[in-house]
Amino acid sequence: MRIAVVGSYGVGLTMRVQRAPEAGETVSAGTFSSGHGGKGSNQAVAAARLGAKVSLLTAVGRDAFGDAARELWRAEGIAHDHVVAADAATMVGMILVDSTGENKIAIAPGALDALSPAEVDRFENEIAAADLLVTGFEIPVEVARRALELARRHGVRTLLNPAPAPAEPLDAHLWSLVDVVTPNQTEAMRLTGETGLASAEECADAIRRRYAGVTIVTLGGDGCLVDEPGTARVRVPAVRPRQVVDTTGAGDAFTGALAVALARGDDLRDAVRFAAAAGAHAVSIAEVIPSLARPEDIAALLADDTH
Repeated sequence: MRIAVVGSYGVGLTMRVQRAPEAGETVSAGTFSSGHGGKGSNQAVAAARLGAKVSLLTAVGRDAFGDAARELWRAEGIAHDHVVAADAATMVGMILVDSTGENKIAIAPGALDALSPAEVDRFENEIAAADLLVTGFEIPVEVARRALELARRHGVRTLLNPAPAPAEPLDAHLWSLVDVVTPNQTEAMRLTGETGLASAEECADAIRRRYAGVTIVTLGGDGCLVDEPGTARVRVPAVRPRQVVDTTGAGDAFTGALAVALARGDDLRDAVRFAAAAGAHAVSIAEVIPSLARPEDIAALLADDTH
């Protein structure tokens, strides 16, 4: 399985508190940690741990955070020859996690603003050689668009994780480049420009009016709605985690695992179950990189789950 990822890298600076502060309030007794982040890099690590051969395109600063990123990718066996070294700070995400495991995140893109379609063109051979391309919107939309265009040129299947959702709805050309899209409810509204979508079915309907590929509406603890053209929609239940400690990396764990399952040719429902197990494993462990599953972790969760 060969997977190309065009996405973000950033450092996650995490504060854990009993509850999130109100506006103007200071909450004490928190604990602090820092670690690797960025959705593209997280998804690359998730896929590599599950057996894929992964190539990554992102941008980091010429700083200690950028050096640490390259050490991570070397350790995880991720090809990163094309990663851009920018004259700007590596992206930083500030993450606030409360006692229930829910998180709030603010991001300073920094070096990611140096990532351009021209850099994607230099990554074309890696995209062409892949079984699947993964991209998202933590990088400029025009960069994700170019990656999708090159994948389509070479007949490579594409997976769009539309997080964070862009400010404007996707245009028809961009929709035409996507084979699988994985929005949550909020992202579905932003992608389509339709407000008030009150259910997963309404989200899928709104996307289907614009798009002919596979939609997987992610619903957190309620699982996923899978809308595949030519077949009946199906609800795939969540895989139960052993505990909920930190939800920060769950979406990236899901995306990386879904990419692996699709690249190896799994049935779509089975691929979503596999991805859901990766997400369930991720929420049970604090911080993102330590929470990304290996094959035996997913096998154990699926064996214990009764759905």
